[in-house]
Amino acid sequence: MNNIENKTVLITGANRGIGRALVDEALRRGAKKVYAGTRQLLAHSDGRVTPLTLDVTNTTQIQDAVKNVEALDILINNAGMALYDDLTDRAALEQSLAVNLYGPYGVTQAFLPLLTRSRGAIVNVLSLAAIAAVPFSPAYSISKAAAFSLSQSLRALLARRGVSVHVVLPGPVDTDMARNLDIRKASPESVARAIFDGMEKGEEEIFPDPMSESIAEGWRSGAVKTLVRQFAAYVEADPIKS
Repeated sequence: MNNIENKTVLITGANRGIGRALVDEALRRGAKKVYAGTRQLLAHSDGRVTPLTLDVTNTTQIQDAVKNVEALDILINNAGMALYDDLTDRAALEQSLAVNLYGPYGVTQAFLPLLTRSRGAIVNVLSLAAIAAVPFSPAYSISKAAAFSLSQSLRALLARRGVSVHVVLPGPVDTDMARNLDIRKASPESVARAIFDGMEKGEEEIFPDPMSESIAEGWRSGAVKTLVRQFAAYVEADPIKS
């Protein structure tokens, strides 16, 4: 159970959309301190919020952020980007991977000593596109699928250190990223609530909205999830070096 009350939380991409909703929801649930990682400092009226200049593609900023965080219980890798492309431009794919894959990888590795010390949690906010590619945004889908694999690997590798890894798989959410999609969307606030609810229940994959929830049971009882557990067991048999 990863209760938010009295915990220290770091949220990347905290300036808008799901990230901003996560900041407010963490405060509502009684978080002791919330580090809000954004590319430009976020102004917030609650004294429990500490702004951090944090571009997840900038190694120097990540290292500086670590120096300013004394303790950490929960890391939420929320920062992301989405491009509409057709896979003809390699630069679009490289940019998507830089933000959506290498970003959370770099931030996680940097804060792992603090999370290991607290036996904390990592939450990676991904997308249903990590499971099934969205054809009008393939670079985004590829990067989120890679981040999903990263999350599964981290979960198996970090289990013996007491660090849990949760994956959030939302459908369309009413944010700037999805503003051009003329479909029904969940609110960022409802998604933020569902993310913390799922984490507190210990759900490895969190399906935080009606569209994603419709496949949740099939995923949890399906062949792919069974295979993931089988593969993870190979690592659990061996101690993890710190």
